[in-house]
Order: sequence, then C-alpha cells, then structure tokens
Amino acid sequence: MIARCFCALTLVGVFASWFPNQTVADVSSPPGTIRIKDLVEFDGVRGNDLVGYGLVVGLNGTGDGLRNAPFTEEILTNILERLGVNVTGEQFRPKNVAAVFVTASMRPFARAGSQIDVTVSAIGDADSLLGGTLIMTPLNAADGNIYAVAQGTIIAGGAAAEGDAARVVEGVPTSGMIPAGARIEREIEFELASLSTMRLALREPDFTTAGRIETAINAVFGRQTALMLDSGTVQVNVHATKTRSTAHAIRSIENLLVKPERKARVVVDQRSGTIVMGEEVRISRVAVSQGNLTLRVDEFPLVAQPNPFANGESVVVPRTQAQLLEEEGTGLAEVPGGTALSEVIAGLNALGVAPRDMIDILKSIKAAGALHAELLVQCPLTFGSTRAPGW
Repeated sequence: MIARCFCALTLVGVFASWFPNQTVADVSSPPGTIRIKDLVEFDGVRGNDLVGYGLVVGLNGTGDGLRNAPFTEEILTNILERLGVNVTGEQFRPKNVAAVFVTASMRPFARAGSQIDVTVSAIGDADSLLGGTLIMTPLNAADGNIYAVAQGTIIAGGAAAEGDAARVVEGVPTSGMIPAGARIEREIEFELASLSTMRLALREPDFTTAGRIETAINAVFGRQTALMLDSGTVQVNVHATKTRSTAHAIRSIENLLVKPERKARVVVDQRSGTIVMGEEVRISRVAVSQGNLTLRVDEFPLVAQPNPFANGESVVVPRTQAQLLEEEGTGLAEVPGGTALSEVIAGLNALGVAPRDMIDILKSIKAAGALHAELLVQCPLTFGSTRAPGW
C-alpha cells in the first residue's frame, strides 16, 4: 500500500512538472463555468479569408461545356501559353476541365511555408469535381495581395451517377476540399507585442457575462486591469498585468473560468420537428386547445374507350374526391407556469401532441405573450439524394 501511494504521488509530481501552469480549476471546474477563450475573441488574434480563381483538370467528362462557360476556355488558354504552349486560333473543346473558385481561411499568426485547407467550388456548368486536380492557383486577401498558392487533388463532397432514364445525385459533387492544399507564401504584417491595450469581444454579448469576465481578470492580477466597455467588449491594460508580453497576458487570461449568462431561447426546426430549449426558458400559466384539420384531394381519372372496330375515340373522364378531415383535438388544456426547465417540459408534454404540432403551439404561446424566451424558427435546406426518372 505504501508503495502504491508513493507511485501515485510520484505521478502527480511528474504531471505537475509537465504542466506547471495548470491550476486546480483546470482539473475540477465548477459546474456551468466556461473558459474565457471559449467565450471571447481576442483583439488581433483573428484569421483572414483568401479567395482565388483557378482551373480543375482530370475530370471524367464531367467538366464545363466550353460553349456555355467561355471563361473556362480563356483561363485554360492563359495557363497553356504561360507554360509555353501556343494555342492561339486552335479549336479545342475538352470536357475534363472546370473553372472554380478557391477559398481558404488563413490562421492567426500563420508563417510562410505552413499549409492550410482550401475549398473548391465550380462556377460553370460542370457536373462533378470528383477525381479532379486543382492547378496552381494564387489566393488573394481583401487588400489584393497574394498570400498563398493552392494546388492538389480534390476530395469531392458528393457523387453523381446517371443512365439513359435516371440520374442519382448524393451530396454536392460540384464542391470539394483539399486538405493542406495551400501553402502560405506571405505573412500578415502584425505585431501582437505592440498592443498596449487589448479588447476582448464577446461572441454572445451580455452585460452580466462581461462583468464577470472583468471581475475574474482583476481578481487574478490583484489590481484594476480589465474594464467592461459595453455588453460585448472588455478592455485589458496589458502594462497593468505586469507580464513579459501581450502573449503572456493572453495566456494568463484565456483559461480563467467564468459562468456565462445566456438569453432564454427556444430553437425549432420545422423540417425535422426538432425543438431545443435553454434552461432559462419560462412559460406563464396558459390554456391551450389544439386540433388537426386535413384537406385531402384525390384524383381518379376514368378512361372511356369505344367498342372494338367502332369509329369512336377514347375519352378521359375526370373524377375527383375531396375530403375535409378534422381530427379530435386535445380540448382545452392548462399549461401551468414553470419555474424550471423540467416543469416547462412536463407542462408541454401533458398536452400529448406530436413535435410538429408542438412547434405551432409554441408559436401561439409566444404570440400570446406567455413564452418568456426568444423563439428562433429554422428551415434548413438538405441536400440528399435526388432521383430524376426519364419517363
């Protein structure tokens, strides 16, 4: 037993020597607390978007139709002439090339020679980028300068297959990505050490959360170091932190634990019937009555044909059956006011309705002023498999 305790203490000492800057809060954080680095964006620590225009080759007959995309032929001609191939006046109509836009995000403090992922998207009438290779493409930032060069084999985001009478598309085959497909050739001119004051921008602006961040930072340094400017900004005086540099000040701040204050919010997805509630959602006492009304129209056309060898014509006689179906509703039910999320869920479940009907009930409760939360309705688009029959 003594040997086991000695080994355990030895391991603790080894871990402590490996991670000398970890605090007790890192090991066992209070419930509901979040690191400051997960709540804010540090001033100057940001990425930069890059974009370029290039050409994808090696497609299996799924490229641009050059008659419909003349810009593809133009860039192909420019690339070949830059490589010493004279194609002036030549008529070539390859189906294995496609013009694309190339986008990427340059990481903060990325250095020359490092690699980043790129996304490739077709801009012509190409059917698929599967198996294609992106030719060397310069990537520009908002200032017009070239910061990276992209090239590589594309991993398409979908696939397409077709025959004479049907076509199947899975995902988005006209878009893909190249992992580590761009190499940085130029660095962003920015010195983090030159900042004397640094702003922390909250991802979810809130005065209470900003005040707690200010209090946590000042408590660590023991002096007035941070100042809340508004609900979305906390300013830190780097010199007052008495650290060696701005980077050391960020290191001392980013792992501090703060309990964020969130708005009461209900998010519903009308397509899938998904409902997500935050723990701050409250519902006042309200009575709800719900029923289903369905209108159904069926077409049963009847074809009347003449007798054999008669001089008549076949006539299509329309037949329509329309029904208005009203299902028995829940009646007038009371939803008691809830002071906790569990009570709110219990009150809504007592209605005994489907999730899609629950969405309509939540909208009505919000309109009546009894739902004390922000209601967000989402209608996402899903790119699944599609089938186009030929007949």
